Amino acid sequence: MTLEKWLDEADRVLIAAGAGLSAAAGYDYTDTERFAELFPVLHDKGLWARYQLIGLPLPPKLLWGYWSVHVDDIRFGDEPNPVYRRLRELVGARDHFVLTSNVDGLFDRNGFDAERIWTPQGDYGRYQCETPCTRETWPSKPIIDAALATYDRSTGEATAVPSCPRCGGEVFLNVHKGPEYVADHYVSAGQRLRDWLDDGVLVIEIGAGYSTPGVIRTPVESVVRGLPGARLVRINRDHAEVPADLNGRALSVRADVAEVLA
Repeated sequence: MTLEKWLDEADRVLIAAGAGLSAAAGYDYTDTERFAELFPVLHDKGLWARYQLIGLPLPPKLLWGYWSVHVDDIRFGDEPNPVYRRLRELVGARDHFVLTSNVDGLFDRNGFDAERIWTPQGDYGRYQCETPCTRETWPSKPIIDAALATYDRSTGEATAVPSCPRCGGEVFLNVHKGPEYVADHYVSAGQRLRDWLDDGVLVIEIGAGYSTPGVIRTPVESVVRGLPGARLVRINRDHAEVPADLNGRALSVRADVAEVLA
């Protein structure tokens, strides 16, 4: 059994992607060189990679200095990405859906239908009240652009610190970092995916490790167990092992994602 054979036989494909896919596409939260280039002040303070900033409390101006540069770099670029474009080519005209823990919008920006993408962890493209005082969320590009316009590379600070349009309190990006997360914007996509799932689906899981296994790995294993005709291909450089009870319906591909897609 091979990935090519199973893909040829599949009429319906679920792409289930974790951080490893975006890392292979050049958006690696452990990249020390890119971090030092973009965030010299934080680098001088002893930090060396973006993953260290997840949940790290900072003074508001420094916080939004970092997040405005980071989100602009990773979410709002308009250049096509060859890794994601190649994946889109491989899916071709097959009926497909995307489930991803990534919040960078790279599927939508590289030819996948936005109505067929579920991002249960949120999206850097939106922001919310930190309280939250409302279940409403808003497009984040205006606050990112405003912060960038006041960003001082020599201090790492942005003076345009955003606030909640409703209560005037603190805001953050609409991503799952704690119990304040407002997931309402993504609920309908999750329901569309559940309605779409069918017995003959081929699940291609890419770059989903054990950081948050409850978002991608465990759910897709449950999907395949629950559908007798479903199959799972797990592409992962470090954690490609598949459950023994899915013998014959699960394929382990232990390799670099970009090489497999090429």
